[in-house]
Amino acid sequence: MKQLVTYTFLFCCAFIFAQEKQTTSTFDVNYFKGNIALHNDDILHLINGHPEGFILSWNKKTFGHQAWEQRYNYPDYGVSFAYQNLKNEVLGNNYSLYAHYNFYFFKRNLMLRIGQGLAYTTNPYDKVDNHKNIAFGSRLLSSTYLMLNYKKERLFDRFGFQTGLSLIHYSNANVKAPNTSVNSITFNVGLTYNLEEETPEYIYNLSEEKFTEPIKFNFALRSGINESDVVGSGQYPFLVVSAYADKRLSHKSAVQLGADVFFSQFLEELIYYKSVAFPEDNVSGDEDWKRVGVFAGHELFINKLSVVTQLGYYVYYPYDFEGRTYFRVGMKRYFGDKIFGALTLKSHGAKAEAVELGVGIRL
Repeated sequence: MKQLVTYTFLFCCAFIFAQEKQTTSTFDVNYFKGNIALHNDDILHLINGHPEGFILSWNKKTFGHQAWEQRYNYPDYGVSFAYQNLKNEVLGNNYSLYAHYNFYFFKRNLMLRIGQGLAYTTNPYDKVDNHKNIAFGSRLLSSTYLMLNYKKERLFDRFGFQTGLSLIHYSNANVKAPNTSVNSITFNVGLTYNLEEETPEYIYNLSEEKFTEPIKFNFALRSGINESDVVGSGQYPFLVVSAYADKRLSHKSAVQLGADVFFSQFLEELIYYKSVAFPEDNVSGDEDWKRVGVFAGHELFINKLSVVTQLGYYVYYPYDFEGRTYFRVGMKRYFGDKIFGALTLKSHGAKAEAVELGVGIRL
């Protein structure tokens, strides 16, 4: 478990910091306070306060030295550290470290930050000492945060101001049960500080030439460990074999169509458990635990990084587990023109099944 989440975070950092050296950086600090969203009735007993904390961030600015920076309106990239008091002794406190991007709109007055990383929680589930914490089944969690801020830099000398809303999500993606997860919706206010006295000029020299590329074929292997929702049922490895075609529509965008074959050992164990423990469910124990799905997807390219979203449907589905529709969202990092690594989350609606670490080739 520890090795998996450590590799996950290192993978995220490699995505973000594989950039050319730039010239200007900033710090910002934000205080936030808000509420835990009731996305699952099972966590109602955990919501009894208004979580608060702070986010401290370092940002590296871009100015258009590469074409992708101009296409995305000169984003920032950086790292964030967050502390959150969840205002519940059962949940404890969370400490998080993220890699993030800042994207700008409306004359750079509106900033959207997307951060992905790891969190450490001080009081996870324990069947003896903390059985009420069904949100976090492990000390190490994956975490995502979104921040939408009105931002004004250099209001006074190097200092600026920002305020807005943040969504902070903690989950271990069913690496270990239980895992109902927690989402915090907060209001934040903060200060920014520029490390340099002057801001360089933004470069704009993009060509209007249309981007074209033939259909490409992709093959990927994804793996990891996960556990069913039955606490203590055990963590098991899984393997996903994927093949799909993609067509680039522009410098930024591509569409995908393909198929997945899933070999999920936790499902084999779950079928056996159901057949023994719940005979009224009419599970024989001989059901096939393999699944086959077809999917359509989209890929958004940001330099050597891309963001993948896919919607799938099981065409071979011998055992009913969370419904026939599945989703996949995550990141890919290209190493050259053909080889890529991937970090994705597979889910059924809001219910996570697994974090997938993958490698693939695009031909």
